[in-house]
Amino acid sequence: MAKKKKRKIPDKLQIWIDARKKYHLSHAQVQMARELGLNPRKFGGIGNYKQEPWKEPLPQFIEHLYIKRFGKTAPDRVLSIEEHLSEKQRKNQERRAGKQAEATAASNQSSGEQSGDADQSVAFGNPATAD
Repeated sequence: MAKKKKRKIPDKLQIWIDARKKYHLSHAQVQMARELGLNPRKFGGIGNYKQEPWKEPLPQFIEHLYIKRFGKTAPDRVLSIEEHLSEKQRKNQERRAGKQAEATAASNQSSGEQSGDADQSVAFGNPATAD
């Protein structure tokens, strides 16, 4: 049986996954926070609404900022971090396959040109080969 290879999640994205779990955020709220440019390491100070009652709970605070900045309640297309990562890896794989196809086409074309040059020298009566 072949085991499925588990993808390593980059540290940059793992921080967001940990913050989502720790602060009970939805995928949409995490995406909103990322689009706003918030730092997930600072969520502890931002979301400290129990000791500082004038603050909003973190999920509502993120939604409030998103509405204020972008004028809409949620992103058009909500992706979880995992979906975002898999889509990015799929695009990279497609790009690599395209580049590899271009490279093989270029190498086939260049090898075809080299053999064609030898045929042309004979066809045009190259003085070095003529008797």
